[in-house]
Amino acid sequence: MSTTRPYSPGDRGPESGDGGASGASGDGVSVSGHSVAPTADGVSVTVSAGDAGVPSAARSARSLSFEGESAVVPLARDFARQALHAWGWLPAAGADRRAAAEDVLLVVSELVTNACLHAEGPEELRISCDNKVLRVEVSDRGTGQPAPRTPHRAGRPGGHGMFIVQRLCLDWGVVRAPGVTGKTVWAELGAPA
Repeated sequence: MSTTRPYSPGDRGPESGDGGASGASGDGVSVSGHSVAPTADGVSVTVSAGDAGVPSAARSARSLSFEGESAVVPLARDFARQALHAWGWLPAAGADRRAAAEDVLLVVSELVTNACLHAEGPEELRISCDNKVLRVEVSDRGTGQPAPRTPHRAGRPGGHGMFIVQRLCLDWGVVRAPGVTGKTVWAELGAPA
């Protein structure tokens, strides 16, 4: 399903002033009840109540800054794979769980690649998860509007990124903060059964 909604149907929209971010401020402070722990390699891991043994309905989130990084697509995939391990999606117990994890890694790759090709590169990757939905957000400085290429021509090279995202995800969209250059492209995938 293609959408330009700035947030998914069940959301109330971006939290006050964070532009849809997952609660990570990047400076090691607590934001909206989350503990944020930046590491030396530029990764800010946001731990919510769900990661701390409190009810698993709470949203867990992690963010990765791409500032000064090269080879950002494999870096993003490795980061997403580590998050999936931490949240119990990997190692996958069966074919359905393995397929769900591979879908997440493919969506991360497509969104980061699109930011590289069409938006001056990605700035940050955020991944959050609760019991039912995993959300991927890629922020960039680009002004363009991502959309699946129409008509989609499966036999031609290139132009498949947003078509893949559209097919694999429950929903996706774009968030723009007023007065700020750039955007955040988000996509949501269903958690494995």
